[in-house]
Amino acid sequence: MYMLQVGINGYGTIGKRVADAVRAQPDMEVVGVAKTRPNFEAEGAVENGYSLYAAIEERAELFDEAGIELAGMVEEMVEEADVVVDACPSGIGADNKSLYEEYDTPALYQGGEDADVADVSFNARANYEEAVDAQHVRVVSCNTTGLSRLIAPLREEYGVEKVRATLVRRGGDPAQTGRGPINDIVPNPVKLPSHHGPDVKTIFPDLAIDTLGLKVPATLMHMHSVNVSLESEPDAEEVRELLEEQSRIFVVPERMDIDGAGKLKEYAMDRGRPRADLWENCLWGESVSMEGNDLYLFQAIHQESDVVPENVDAIRAVTNSADARESIETTNDALEIGF
Repeated sequence: MYMLQVGINGYGTIGKRVADAVRAQPDMEVVGVAKTRPNFEAEGAVENGYSLYAAIEERAELFDEAGIELAGMVEEMVEEADVVVDACPSGIGADNKSLYEEYDTPALYQGGEDADVADVSFNARANYEEAVDAQHVRVVSCNTTGLSRLIAPLREEYGVEKVRATLVRRGGDPAQTGRGPINDIVPNPVKLPSHHGPDVKTIFPDLAIDTLGLKVPATLMHMHSVNVSLESEPDAEEVRELLEEQSRIFVVPERMDIDGAGKLKEYAMDRGRPRADLWENCLWGESVSMEGNDLYLFQAIHQESDVVPENVDAIRAVTNSADARESIETTNDALEIGF
């Protein structure tokens, strides 16, 4: 079997997770990872056996001074790769686009980039086929990924009139010491809509959706309060069963006594998940309620990891190496997704 050669430009919160996920796949290899500076993550990349490339030529000597061996410059990695996953900070991916085009290497970007950086915005459950053979694909953000996974089966099974979601967002990732708020609850933004609704429409262009956002002093996960007006009136148990069938939605049973993000992270650690990652939407089964044709529920989204399997599937889409069902199943099996 030919192994897809994958380069990862950026080895931070998302990049290091994508690298490990790619390494776990039976049909992929990591060509290397690129970093801009010789920090603890650069050292970790080398210790984990990844070839490390310098993203900025002028800083290459800093790696030598830090005693970190380089395999070369990022251009060499891009040239060798079949696909590059750009996991750089928001806005940098757009700057890197010309590099990928120079070497005619398909590239994946993250949700922090503007949608117009790519030919298509991507969610494996919702629109895998639209990314097949595309040259530039944007894997949508963690919150958009979570909402798209939820909306897709509801649209298919019942039809959707409108989605209303309030997103209670963590102030920052655990390692983002410069992020806030510290002791506050902040409307973000203060008026309708938050950016999430328009972002979801890059996946479902005809969807009626309104989103509101709040930031809170937490780092563990995001929380969504969701109301979906359906075109039919299923009972709550039927909807729960539909959601339980979705491989990347973990419908949390009431018997587990998991009442928040803290226990979800503890559960992931107890189950031996790498970095206590939760790749699935974590949706409280007892929250699934129907009032007429209105569905209500709560779900938690792990901002550091839920886009990781989507990046893996997008690699297969742009290389046209598997269809959606085969790719999702392969990714899920390799990462042991599903509780």
